[in-house]
Formats: sequence, C-alpha cells, structure tokens
Amino acid sequence: MLLFEIINELTLKVTCKGSDVLFAKKGSFIAGESMNGKNYTFEKLMLGPQNDFLQAAIGSFIRHATGENLPLMKVSMNGDSITYYANYGQHVVVYKLSPGEIVSVESENILAFTQDCDYKVRFIGVGIISQKGFATSTLTGKGPNAYVAMLSDGNPLVLSNISNHETISVDPDAVICWMSQNNYGDPQVMLDRLSWKNIIGQHSGESYAFEWSGAQPVSVLLQPSERKGGIKVGID
Repeated sequence: MLLFEIINELTLKVTCKGSDVLFAKKGSFIAGESMNGKNYTFEKLMLGPQNDFLQAAIGSFIRHATGENLPLMKVSMNGDSITYYANYGQHVVVYKLSPGEIVSVESENILAFTQDCDYKVRFIGVGIISQKGFATSTLTGKGPNAYVAMLSDGNPLVLSNISNHETISVDPDAVICWMSQNNYGDPQVMLDRLSWKNIIGQHSGESYAFEWSGAQPVSVLLQPSERKGGIKVGID
C-alpha cells in the first residue's frame, strides 16, 4: 500500500507498506530510505503504464502524435520504504481519486500516480488555440488507493462549482487539470469576437477561454503561470 504526502510544498513523499508499484515522471526520484538495504528498483516504461500491450502501444502513438508525451518510470517496491520525488522546484499537489472519479491532466503536470489509477490518453480537440494539445491524459480511480501527484509552477488555485453551480471560465494555458465524477467534464472553448485589434496584434491576450457551466459540476486546478501559446496574429 502506498501513501502520498507533500513535504515543504515542493517534494512528494511516498510511504510504501509491503510491496507495491508506483508510476513516476522519469528522473524525478531524489532520495529514499529503507531497512536492510535498498529494496526498490526503477525501470523506464517504453510505451506506457497500461497492462495491455496493444493499449500501451496505441497510447504511446497518440501521445507522440499529439505532443502529449509522458516520460514515465516504473518504481517496483519490495518491502517497506520511503521515497521522495520532485521536479525542478515545482510545487506538488496530491489528490486521492474516489472510485470512478476522473481527472483530466496535462502530461507535463503529472509527477506520479499509483496503480489504482486507470491511465489512458484521449482526444479533446482543442489544441488549435492553445498549447494544450489535441489529447489529454486521463486518470480514473479504480481502487481504494488511487493517488495522483501533480506539478504546479507556483502555488495552485482551485476553483469548483460543485456546491454553488456557478460558471467557471479560465485561461487554458494556466490549467493543470479538471476533475469530475463519472464523466470527463470537458469544457467548452469560448472565443472572443475577432476585431481589427486582433489583426494588428493588439488583442487583449485573453481572446479564448475554457468554460464550464453551472450544470457541469467540476473542480479545476490552475497554476499562476501560463504556457506560451494562444493565437498569434499580427502585421510586421
């Protein structure tokens, strides 16, 4: 069994009781502790974390074709241990998925997840206006120990309309993930009206947004840093 904890906001601590398997971003291990010698090993995943070879091969092809690449390693733990993971000083967010709960997350923001998370890649078709690709990584809780650790450039912000049913509008380039129950909860892509300011490169910089209506119960995790992307139209 694995337990995820955050240390000093920037490091993931994984406590293993017995034997288990962890999937983590390649090269993210920074330290470990175990009795009677090191009892955990690392293996680069050539295709993906799926147990089915065909699914893993298809997922690998989709990730490379759409830019949703996910360099993972498999950590096999054979006994009680504590291991630590981090990525270039980014903040770490830990979330435990309930059975059937789904998180759609940018691959670059995934630090680690347990084998109680069902992983796959799916198309969302919004990459034409943002650095967010045509595909996204999806993790679904399938057991009682479905932990996922995500990365954020700075302290993250959480927005949720589950209790207040309000409309949520966000910049796609700041999105880390969104979470919903029993469905993907994908947003609508909202575009501002094209005007002469867009043509001469004087747009506001906020010409498009992801939007969830009050009828779409969702929680959205954002980072205070935007990917470089969006529509770039101008005249020299």
